[in-house]
Amino acid sequence: MSEKMKRVFAFTAIVLGFFMALLDTTIVNIALPEMTKHFGGDVAGISWVMNGYNLAFAVFILTASRLADQFGRKKVFLIGIVLFTVSSLLAGFASSLSVLIALRVIQGLAGAIIVPVTIPLTTSTFPKELHGAIIGIWGAVSGLAAASGPALGGVLMEKLSWEWIFFVNVPLGVLSVILTLVFIGESKDVSAGRRVDFAGTLFITGSMFCFVYGLIRVGDWGWTSSAILLLFASGLLFLLLFLYMERKCAEPMLPLELLKIKTFNGAALTLLIVGAGLMNISLLTSFFLMRIMGMSDLKAGLILSMMALGSTLTSAVSGPLSGKYGSRWFAAAGIVVIAAATYSLGGLSASSPVSGILLRLAAAGIGVGLTMAPVMSSAVRNVPEEKVGISSGVINMTKALGCVLGVAIIVTALQQNLDDQAAAARSSAVQMIRDDGRLLPPVKEALAASLQSAGSGGAVGTASPPSPESAAAAVGSQLRAAASKLAPAPRAALEQAAPAQIRETEELVGRIGGEMKEAAVKGFSRTFALAGLLLLPGVVFALMSDRSPRRSGREIPAAEKGTLL
Repeated sequence: MSEKMKRVFAFTAIVLGFFMALLDTTIVNIALPEMTKHFGGDVAGISWVMNGYNLAFAVFILTASRLADQFGRKKVFLIGIVLFTVSSLLAGFASSLSVLIALRVIQGLAGAIIVPVTIPLTTSTFPKELHGAIIGIWGAVSGLAAASGPALGGVLMEKLSWEWIFFVNVPLGVLSVILTLVFIGESKDVSAGRRVDFAGTLFITGSMFCFVYGLIRVGDWGWTSSAILLLFASGLLFLLLFLYMERKCAEPMLPLELLKIKTFNGAALTLLIVGAGLMNISLLTSFFLMRIMGMSDLKAGLILSMMALGSTLTSAVSGPLSGKYGSRWFAAAGIVVIAAATYSLGGLSASSPVSGILLRLAAAGIGVGLTMAPVMSSAVRNVPEEKVGISSGVINMTKALGCVLGVAIIVTALQQNLDDQAAAARSSAVQMIRDDGRLLPPVKEALAASLQSAGSGGAVGTASPPSPESAAAAVGSQLRAAASKLAPAPRAALEQAAPAQIRETEELVGRIGGEMKEAAVKGFSRTFALAGLLLLPGVVFALMSDRSPRRSGREIPAAEKGTLL
C-alpha cells in the first residue's frame, strides 16, 4: 500500500473518533424529552445527561493532552476511543437515569481524551506543507459534527428510538480502533518528562470544575447568588495556584512560555468567543423554530444543519489559504460574518419563510468555516512542533469553556427579555380587556384572572396566553357562578347572554394571543442582537493571528514562534 493511502486511512481513523466525540455534544439534546418519558423525573434531572458530558469534557481536556504528550498519543487516543465506544453501548441499555448520567460522564472523559489528541496525531501523520489543508478538513469535520447533531438525532428519534443516538457510535468507534491500530504510528513530546504533574493537574481540574459547574448552575441559582460567586472565586483561586505551581515545577504540564506567544493567545481567545457564538446560534435558533414557529424537532434540526454545510465548504478552502496568506484576515472576517448573521436572525418573525432562515444559517456557517480552520492552523504553526499536543489541549479547553459560558449568558438574557416582553404584553392585554365594552364584568374578571395566572412559558419559554378554549371555559364557569347568585329574571338574562359573551371572549383571546406571540418574538430579537454584539471582541483576538506564515519562501524564525526553555 502506498504511503498516501496509509495517510488517508490514518486520517479516517482520527476523523471518526473526533466526529463521534463532538457529535455527542449536541445529538443528545433532541432526545431529552423522550428520555424524560422513559425514565421519569424532571427537567433539572434529565438535563444532567447533557451537563454531565459537557462538564467532564471541559474539566479533563488539558490533563488528557498532557498525558498523551508524555506517554504516547496513539496509546491515549485508543484508550479514549475504546472507552467512548463501550460507554456508548452501555448507555443505550441504561436501566435508570442515574446510570445513564454516570455513563455520560464517562463519555465526556473519553471525549476529552479524543479531541485534543487529534491535532497532534494529524500533524505527525502528514508533512508540514499539507498541514493547512488537513486542518481545514479537520475544521470542516468539527463544524459538521457539532451542527449535524440535532438533524441526525431527529432522524434517529423518528425512525428508531432514543437508544440509537448512543448505538450509532459503536460501529464508528470499532472502525476507528481497527484503523488506528493498523495505520497510525506512535508519537509523543520528546521534551516532556515521564513525571506526572499531580499538583498542576489537581489545580487546573479544580479550576475548570468550579468555573464550568458554576456556569451550568447559573440558570438555577442566579449570577449573584452566594453559591455561584463562591464557585467562581474558587475557580479563580485554583487557576492562580495552577499558574504558580507551573512556574515553580521542573516538569510542568503547561509550559508557561506558550502563553508568551501572541498568536497562540489570540487563537485561544478567538475560539473562546467563537465557541460561545456557535452555541448561542444553535440554542436560540432551535428554540425559535420550535416554540415560535411551531416546527417539529426533526424539521428544526434539519434546518440547523445548513450551518454545517456552510462551515464544511469554507473550512476546506480557508485552511489551505491561511497557510499561504496567514490567518488573521480570514478569522477576523469570519467573526464579522458570524456576528452579522446572528444579528440578522433577530429579524425573523413567526411567519418568516424557511428560505430566509436557511440563508442566515448558511452565512453563519460560512463565517465559522472562515474562522475555525485558520485559527487552529495559526495555533499549530506558531508553537514548537513538540508542543502541538498541549497547545491543542489549551485551544480545545478554551473553546469548551466558551460553549458553556455562551449558554449561561444567553439563556439568562433570553429569559429576562422574554419575561420583560411578556409582562408588558400582559399589562396591555389586561387593559384591553377592561376597555372592551362588549364584555360583562364577570367575564372581564374571569379573563383577567386567567391571563395573569398564565404568566410566561417558564424556563426559557415564550409568553403564553390562555387558549381560547380554556378562556371560554373560565368565562362559562364565571357566568354560571354569577348567575347562581341572581334572582330568576336577571339570571335568565345572563344565561341568555352567555353564548355571545363566550364568542366575543374567544375572539378577544385570539387577538391577545397574537400580541403575546409578537412579544416573544421581540424577546428573541433582542437576544439575537445581544448574541451578535458579544461576538465582536473576537475580531480583536482574531487579528492577533499570524499575518503570513512564510516570508519569501522561508519558515517563520524560531524567535517569532516563541521558544520553550
